[in-house]
Amino acid sequence: MKTKLLFLCSRNQWRSPTAEALFRDHPVYEASSAGTENGARIKVTAGHIGWADIVFCMEKAHAARVNERFAAELGDKPLITLRIPDDYEFMDPALIDLLRTELSAHLDL
Repeated sequence: MKTKLLFLCSRNQWRSPTAEALFRDHPVYEASSAGTENGARIKVTAGHIGWADIVFCMEKAHAARVNERFAAELGDKPLITLRIPDDYEFMDPALIDLLRTELSAHLDL
């Protein structure tokens, strides 16, 4: 069974969808993404948190929102902040490199 990864950013436009795309067709991981803001393309729900085995947030503010809104669903699941600023476009090579570097500390890539 694959490990389910949830990636969260603000609007689910650039950072989290890029992270999700890195794991498309991955043999070990399954990924999804959402945003924490009201105007997000896909807004994070309790269902997203419940589905995930590990939750990755791009910024500390995202992790704080998840802890505040979904503490029960989160339980003791890992909630990891990657510290990736909103400075990149979707699939930006620099963003991909940064994601791979930050994620390598937490996942077998």
